[in-house]
Amino acid sequence: MSNLPDNTLSYVDQAQFAGLRALGRWPVLHYIWIYENDFDLDGLRRFHRNLQHTLLGRLIERSPLPFGRHRWVTYDGPADIEIAVSERRREEVWDWVDERSFLPIDPELGPPWRLGVQPLVGGGAAVALAFSHVTGDAVAGAMSIVAAVDGAQHQLGFPPPGSRSLGQALREDLAVTARSVRDISTAASASSSLVREEQIDLTTTSARAGSRMRRSAHRRPVVMPRVFGCIDAKEWDTRARALGGTPNVLLAGFATRVGYRLGRVGGDGRAMVWIPVSHRTEGDTRANPLSSIFVYCNPDEVTQDLVGLRAAVKQALIDLGDPGDTASAGAEALTPFIPKFVLRRLSNSQFKLGKPIGCSNVGALPEAANRPDGSEADFFGIRGGEAELTESILEMMGGHNLVSAATLRGKVWFSVASWEVGRANTKAELIEVVGAALDDFGLAATLE
Repeated sequence: MSNLPDNTLSYVDQAQFAGLRALGRWPVLHYIWIYENDFDLDGLRRFHRNLQHTLLGRLIERSPLPFGRHRWVTYDGPADIEIAVSERRREEVWDWVDERSFLPIDPELGPPWRLGVQPLVGGGAAVALAFSHVTGDAVAGAMSIVAAVDGAQHQLGFPPPGSRSLGQALREDLAVTARSVRDISTAASASSSLVREEQIDLTTTSARAGSRMRRSAHRRPVVMPRVFGCIDAKEWDTRARALGGTPNVLLAGFATRVGYRLGRVGGDGRAMVWIPVSHRTEGDTRANPLSSIFVYCNPDEVTQDLVGLRAAVKQALIDLGDPGDTASAGAEALTPFIPKFVLRRLSNSQFKLGKPIGCSNVGALPEAANRPDGSEADFFGIRGGEAELTESILEMMGGHNLVSAATLRGKVWFSVASWEVGRANTKAELIEVVGAALDDFGLAATLE
């Protein structure tokens, strides 16, 4: 009997991949480092090679069954680091990062990640690691970075691509499907009523979405404005405690004020904050063991008192319950059977929720996360987002707003991405908005 670990994708990971193929655009995460002076190219190459032995070093191999569960296999990379030919000035780093966000990254066809280096005028360099969100979430990315810096070669036990014969793949995948029957039957009654309620909307919305997608096909993807910044972690923590909150809740409050200043509030004046919740456990090889909560709050209250927001977040986490309960497992088990047009419908349905304000906090990272070449970088950045977003898609979405953060080297490093219908959507405007939101809390940060 084989001692190899199960390499079958979780239902959530399968849904992420199916959504990517259905929508034709890919979610990508970026970690960015800036070395103001010297950097070690050999150290970066070593880091790049070591990533192959982490959660980022894998690809998805499809099941031969149209309703089968896909599997993780090893990645026979990587190619060499992508080094820019010409130097750039320090202030042009973020333009370079934006340009790299359009380079294809594919969790099935490869590459699952890219590592780029931009030499700077006068010395130093910017380093950018981009990887598919379908391959791993921000926590998986951080874990992989630390492992690659430390030279740890985790044996994940995934087989190489094409290691199963067609007959073996069919037998094994049919067996996996059979074991899922109980979960599927649990979901069937609930989903049938949902489809009956949504049937008209499914057809009309998918037609509208398809029409919009066709009209936007000739449009160039939008370069979404982003602001990066950092603030002293002690100052951040002190302010959070003074307002009756925690560092995480203060980030949600800050995101609320950013969204408020961008007009992302409901008719009742409340803001809706979307917060991803990680369920990653020790030795977890899932790409996205995530769920999410929505919290409603008054933007005028969070600058004076975070107690209400803190209580709302706590209650939302309680209401979220166990992500592995029977009902959740049953719904997720239907993932391999959902047609692409329904996946598009489910994706578009989130746009009816209003104007969510995204708030993603990776938390405290080990110091090694700031040493891709083996030495301390001078600036650290993290950002999320989707490639191939056009203006039409963003209009359909009702805009986009996401605040991402991580704590490292005694600082809170954050980024803010925003695109709003009817606004100028320039970086200069966004810097003003972010600066004003920080002022609302009496905080000062370095912004760029």
